[in-house]
Amino acid sequence: MNEIQAATPRQAFELLMAGNQRFVAGTPEHPNQDAARRTELAASQRPFTVLFGCSDSRLAAEIIFDRGLGDLFVVRTAGQVMGPEVIGSIEYGVDILNCPLVVVLGHEACGAVGAACAALEDGVAPAGYVRDVVERVTPSVLSARAAGRVKSEEILDEHIRHTVDLLLDRSRLLAEKVAAGQAAVVGLCYGLADGTARLVATRGLGVPAVTAP
Repeated sequence: MNEIQAATPRQAFELLMAGNQRFVAGTPEHPNQDAARRTELAASQRPFTVLFGCSDSRLAAEIIFDRGLGDLFVVRTAGQVMGPEVIGSIEYGVDILNCPLVVVLGHEACGAVGAACAALEDGVAPAGYVRDVVERVTPSVLSARAAGRVKSEEILDEHIRHTVDLLLDRSRLLAEKVAAGQAAVVGLCYGLADGTARLVATRGLGVPAVTAP
């Protein structure tokens, strides 16, 4: 299956995860990374997934999902926190570029989540606009603790789930697409050591998520 066939959310998800499996196994194919692909995309683009992830330098989306030019519409912020420009970018990918899948990508040892936990514990917030990032992550930490989830992996999973729900709550356009079966939103957690993208949350895909151990 190639990107032209990824017309449904499920097909897009399977295509994306197949690339991650190749990356984990050390057998990447590096598709769509040549001069012919570059020329093909000069006039237009048809990505099959909007990927909203953390800005961490270890989360290079095209590498960890073994994709190439024109495959992924990538939006990244520290701690995958959202503002109007982020939601607008995601809506552009779904509504204008017709991407059937939106992925929220978090990762182990996230600095933003760690900073939010530390700020709650010692009462000291970071300086500058980093404080804004931490403040946007804090509700996820509080929600996890209220549910008795105190391990770092559990808090991270809660932040990913909270981001998925917040995105659907704030974007009426995306929520309507999901309700109509035209799009799906999933949350993935990336393992820094083994490279595996684990499914944490799914809305509109019908695939069970895997919680942190």
